Amino acid sequence: MTTQTVLSLAMQALQTLLLVSAPLLLAALAAGLVVSIFQAATQINEMTLSFLPKLLAVFLVIVAAGPWMMTTMIDYMQRLFDQIPFLIG
Repeated sequence: MTTQTVLSLAMQALQTLLLVSAPLLLAALAAGLVVSIFQAATQINEMTLSFLPKLLAVFLVIVAAGPWMMTTMIDYMQRLFDQIPFLIG
C-alpha cells in the first residue's frame, strides 16, 4: 500500500463525506439565516428560538434526501470493499 493509495482513499472518503453532509449543513444554514433575519426584524433576542427551525429543517432534509444519502454511502463502501484485494496485494 503506497502513500498515493492512502491519499486517494482519504480523498474519496472526504469527498463522500462532504457530498453526504452538504444538504444537512445547507438546510441548517438556511434555517438559521431565516430565523436570524426574523429575530433582527422583530428584535426578539431569544437564543432557543433558532434551535427548533434548524432541527425541523435538518429532519425534513433527512426525510427527503435520506435515500440518496444512504445510496451514496453504500456505493462508497462497496467500492472500498471491492478495492481491498488490490490494496493488500
